[in-house]
Amino acid sequence: MTSFFRAEVDAMTGYIPGEQPKSDSKIIKLNSNENPYPPSPKVKDVLQNFDWEWLRRYPDASATDFRNAISEVLNVPTDWIIVGNGSDEVLNLVIRACTNSQSKVVYPMPTYILYRTLVEMQPAQKVEIDYPEDYKLPIDELVKVDGAVTFIATPNSPSGHIVPVEDLRELATRLSGVLVIDEAYVDFASSDALSVVKFDNVISIRTLSKGYSLAGIRLGFGIANPKLLQGLYKVKDSYNIDAIACAIGAAAMRDQDYKNSCAEKIKISRVKLSEDLRKIGFKVWDSQTNFLLVQPPQGNAEYLYLRLKEQGILIRYFQQEGLEDKLRITVGTDEENQVLVEALIGLYPSPYQGEGKG
Repeated sequence: MTSFFRAEVDAMTGYIPGEQPKSDSKIIKLNSNENPYPPSPKVKDVLQNFDWEWLRRYPDASATDFRNAISEVLNVPTDWIIVGNGSDEVLNLVIRACTNSQSKVVYPMPTYILYRTLVEMQPAQKVEIDYPEDYKLPIDELVKVDGAVTFIATPNSPSGHIVPVEDLRELATRLSGVLVIDEAYVDFASSDALSVVKFDNVISIRTLSKGYSLAGIRLGFGIANPKLLQGLYKVKDSYNIDAIACAIGAAAMRDQDYKNSCAEKIKISRVKLSEDLRKIGFKVWDSQTNFLLVQPPQGNAEYLYLRLKEQGILIRYFQQEGLEDKLRITVGTDEENQVLVEALIGLYPSPYQGEGKG
């Protein structure tokens, strides 16, 4: 059959998101790094009191109220902010505005695999540089590529490590192209990279999906010099953020006390879950996120992923080079984490004795 698609699209695998159980299922979902706690009560107030009149009109194309809230909280000018339908859209805007088929896009691996998908869609030329075992940023290798766009996730997924700000500053000064600092998990980290946006070629991208418990409304934003944002606005959809999302985002952003309290609970649970997993033999990488990268004692990650799924517990297994023997586990509530640990203890003997090895 004749294909209707570009050759690049035919050749793509496409991004594969984490499994989504049915809404009425009792699955313990620890595979997509969602926040286990509900959004701010102020979000509920917005939904209950939303003026339906705004639903018949086009929304504010610039998401002004949400941008004002971001400006107030992060102390950045509103004209330094662009809003996207999730941070993924802002990542996509950078690729669409800054690359063509001759451009190189570079990022260290393993990292957020959507970068690869976005590059292949453009199409541009992807250059993937391996992280060393200690996850120290390979600055020289990244600079040598001289990419039109360089993606750095910090904290990184799936490793959970944070890139030192001084490394990001050095990278920004040595690159001729755009440096994208993806801070999706910054709300669970000990530091941020916002200061690096002082460089004209740097954009920091954040989301409300993780720290603010708003993955369901798809809302993110980028912070950069207005000269860099000019090109992104040219390729942005006119009305990419709906009126309800804008109102919800502004309310959630302004309730920093609630967001921070939930983040602190997750950090405490992260430490406890790390300790529990290490006690049963797992290697656990230090994390600055709301998830853990772990390696089972015998490295049979896919086996454990499948067995846990049978028991109604979803975690993330990546069939990807360098991750075949590892799992990514979202930090849930303490009750969810305990169910996971008890399930793993129950499975612990079987994978390592005789035919149970997988």
